[in-house]
Amino acid sequence: MGVEFERKASKLINSEGWVAILANLLLFFLKYWAGIVSGSLALIADAWHTLSDSISSVILLIGNRYTRKPADKGHPFGHGRSELITSILIGSILGFVAFFFALEGYDKLHSHEGSNYGTIALAVTIISILTKEALAQYAFFVGRKTKSNSVIADGWHHRSDALSSVIVLVGIFVGKYFWWIDGALSIAVALLILYSGFKIIADSASVILGERPDPATIESVKKIVNRLGIDGMAPHHFHIHNYVMHHELTFHVRLPNEMSIEQAHRIVSNIESAILNELGIDATIHIEPFITDKNCKHID
Repeated sequence: MGVEFERKASKLINSEGWVAILANLLLFFLKYWAGIVSGSLALIADAWHTLSDSISSVILLIGNRYTRKPADKGHPFGHGRSELITSILIGSILGFVAFFFALEGYDKLHSHEGSNYGTIALAVTIISILTKEALAQYAFFVGRKTKSNSVIADGWHHRSDALSSVIVLVGIFVGKYFWWIDGALSIAVALLILYSGFKIIADSASVILGERPDPATIESVKKIVNRLGIDGMAPHHFHIHNYVMHHELTFHVRLPNEMSIEQAHRIVSNIESAILNELGIDATIHIEPFITDKNCKHID
């Protein structure tokens, strides 16, 4: 990724973070006020979920600043994986919020406590749904443009808040018929939040633990290698290392046993350059010999 791309990506991520923080703070106060007025625990739970979005956006801004730091002596592969840590922190916040509101919902069911929704709760909930979905779409757009997992995670946080508000909206319409609907919806919202947090953590942890190379990437590398037309070269034993801001690829190739070191070095250097230019991946190639009685002049 070039310097210009990094600069634009950082600017986009910062704008998404600040827009989300301001919108979520406004929604938090609106939802919390409406929840107090209506006596709805589900709406108050939804308000705190919205506030947690602001916290996750703050973490996103901090993580973005650190992620974009260049490589140094202590971190020769850069600081890109701090974005994955940021995503895990966002997912952990979601898990904490989910536990808190599941517990509150259970207590409300246990005490047979209902709620009286009103016009205020209805209006605030509709505003929340529209605003949060708009924030989610913006975050997904920025995430795709910048290739940022943490921004996409923040988008799912917004989406989960929009969906939880939809659940609250259902409760507003049927709450007068069932006393237990508010407590049950609080638990439903909590489960939805918990799933979102688990998905974010699992996706980020998978990258940190290490993943197998994408089949399309392997196929592209094979095509680059096969252009040389050297019989038996057959690239294999692929490993990909995702550092978020860039990727490192290692694999093996076979070259004729009688080939000189200089010839072999020239060939793998050309392959590494082609992979970097065409795929944007830094490659390191391990050479294995294979015995052939063919003349090596065609390799010069």
